[in-house]
Amino acid sequence: MANLPTGFWSGWIIVLTLFSLAMLAWLAFSIYFGADAKIDPESEPVWDNDLREGNTAPPMWWFWLLLGGMVFSLIYLMLYPGLGSYTGLLNWSQESRLVASYENFEQNFEEIRADIAATSLVELQSNPDLMQVAERIFTRECAACHGPEGRGQASLFPNLMDIDWQWGSSPEQIEQTIRGGRSANMLAWGSILGEQSVNEIADYILLLGESGAESHSGKTQYEQNCSACHGMDGAGNPLLGAPNLGDDIWLYGGDINTVRASIGSGRNAIMPAFEGWLDDTQISLLIAMLAR
Repeated sequence: MANLPTGFWSGWIIVLTLFSLAMLAWLAFSIYFGADAKIDPESEPVWDNDLREGNTAPPMWWFWLLLGGMVFSLIYLMLYPGLGSYTGLLNWSQESRLVASYENFEQNFEEIRADIAATSLVELQSNPDLMQVAERIFTRECAACHGPEGRGQASLFPNLMDIDWQWGSSPEQIEQTIRGGRSANMLAWGSILGEQSVNEIADYILLLGESGAESHSGKTQYEQNCSACHGMDGAGNPLLGAPNLGDDIWLYGGDINTVRASIGSGRNAIMPAFEGWLDDTQISLLIAMLAR
């Protein structure tokens, strides 16, 4: 109930609501039972010989309908929030109802969810029903970035369906990624090395594993500036979040211009932490789905 208006606005709502009900009641009673409810036909204005003004009140069932609506409104305002900060005799709120629903859910399913969280990944992966639940969790929590099938999108969000994970694809590494999030930072080397060196390194990276790489002019530059994170052979380092540069899997694109842009301007990416947002059961199901 913390979001109910207080002070001046609470009083203003109370006055406005009660005044509106009082005016509606006065209007209804004055129309049906007021002094002017009936006018003597002899004094009733007449135009063009037979055109009378008329003052017949609406049908009585309209009055009873209005009266019933006003009585219902008063009872409602007495029982439920509606008059400023007054919480009503029942002290009802959407927040309390939501909390009660969560508590009821926890009571009914706490044991089942604990069993799922303690189940091995192999057993979870062999259960089609639980894997369907995992897919629904993924669709709700992860698909906006990684795509509905988890294959990445927009050259910004990685493919989760392959085994080449920047921070490692083991169940333990995936759990750490989901729970704690990740923050990747590729330095911008353009201002440090210059355009020519950046171009040479990019050319060398695209030749990794091929016969001409050993004699390439960018090899020395790579070993001096890049190997500390990505390794001498470009295989990467999951502990640092340094991706493998020797395969054909590229997050931002593997063409020469994109690789040059990655080296020269750097890259920054954040994977949010889902610890506290997802519970242990949901995280276990996601790990089972992604570590298959």
